[in-house]
Amino acid sequence: MTAVRRWWDRRTLHDRLALLVSGAVAAAVLLLAVGSWLVVAEIQQHRMRSELTADAAAIQAAPQQWAAASTSLPDVRGRHGPRQLGPRWQILDASAAVISRSASPLPVTDRARQVAATGRRSAEEQIDVGRGSYLMLTVPVNGGGAVQVAIDQDPDNETLTVFGLLLAVGCLLGIAGAAFLGRTVARAGLVPVQRLTAAVEDVAVTMDLTRPITVSGVDEIARLGTSVNTMLAAIDTARRAQRALVEDAGHELRTPLTSLRTNIELLLQVERHPELAHRLSAEDRARLLTDLEAQVGELATLTTELVELAREETTREAVEPVELGEVVEAAVSRVRIRAPGLTFTTDLVPVTVRGRSGELERMVVNVLDNAAKFSPAGATVHTRLTVDGDTCLLSVVDDGPGIDEADRPHVFDRFYRAVAARSTPGSGLGLAIVAQTAAQHDGTVSTGRREPHGTTVSIRLPLAPAA
Repeated sequence: MTAVRRWWDRRTLHDRLALLVSGAVAAAVLLLAVGSWLVVAEIQQHRMRSELTADAAAIQAAPQQWAAASTSLPDVRGRHGPRQLGPRWQILDASAAVISRSASPLPVTDRARQVAATGRRSAEEQIDVGRGSYLMLTVPVNGGGAVQVAIDQDPDNETLTVFGLLLAVGCLLGIAGAAFLGRTVARAGLVPVQRLTAAVEDVAVTMDLTRPITVSGVDEIARLGTSVNTMLAAIDTARRAQRALVEDAGHELRTPLTSLRTNIELLLQVERHPELAHRLSAEDRARLLTDLEAQVGELATLTTELVELAREETTREAVEPVELGEVVEAAVSRVRIRAPGLTFTTDLVPVTVRGRSGELERMVVNVLDNAAKFSPAGATVHTRLTVDGDTCLLSVVDDGPGIDEADRPHVFDRFYRAVAARSTPGSGLGLAIVAQTAAQHDGTVSTGRREPHGTTVSIRLPLAPAA
């Protein structure tokens, strides 16, 4: 069985389809031939039994007249020697002795003797008379005795044999035609597949994802072609997004790297030429080292955010039920340490969502960091978590200057920084990560204005199904 499966797996789709079609047609032809032969055989047997029963009933009704007449039909010469035209018959008395018969005698079997002696039940038997095969029926006669009637089966058997040979020849021709038909059907049916294969191979060679595959019809092949076009469009979109991310990342990384290089070269020049040390005062040196530390921190943050945005789905945490209130509390505790000059308040209700706790915490931390960055000293950042139907709503409200209406549609874009925010540290990726994480958890994020000033960031996530 394993060898057959390996052989089948090595066949092309064309060969498999041709074999399946040929096998199906051949099986249908064989079944039809066998069924036809069985039906004809059954019809012949039914006709023979009906004839035997009618002849036996005729003799049984008036056995004395048949015994007195001893009517017989002449023998004719056949392929197997002389044979009688019509049924053979004979009449037995109660002791199973033959008292009258046709020209050719019939054997008196044990079952025939039993019928003649008891008169209870008729008996049907296969007998051989000379070189012929007969079907014999023995029926009882009122008052004792029995009537035997037999019909030669050889003509019917010869007819069945000839019919079987004709069916066999027909099956061979039908199977040969099925093989030809199978290859023809396979070749015609796989033309759209071959076209689709050629188109996909062309895309693989040229890497041109902008040229869709030509699709015609509404059959399964057309659906497959449409699915391939959808996949190519998705790959092209992902490739464009990846290229944009790399280009934007290169642009954003260039600034801190250039600044780091300039400051490090200045420090190295002073170290290599001590006579120039007087040009860099202690205060300038301390400020330079502080800038280096800030730039390294900014570069590390940017790298981490880029990795977060580019991370594949397969490398993420497992999705599980998460108590969102605990995640928010942990995020607030982290940001509270980073911004000791602000007051953080919370109003949280127990909420369970399905997601990745680490990513959800990073999402909340990014929103809180953004609020802390734009809030003045002594301000309050309020975080609230409520249930709204089958979703939960997380709101972070700050006392900052707010977001201009012109900037509001773009604040969740990668590397976008509003004009008012360009003087503050940041990469422009924090809120992009927030939007991406919310979307990955089947949620949404939006911003709103808080009067008289400030910003509200709202994140809506679906609740976990009840256990």
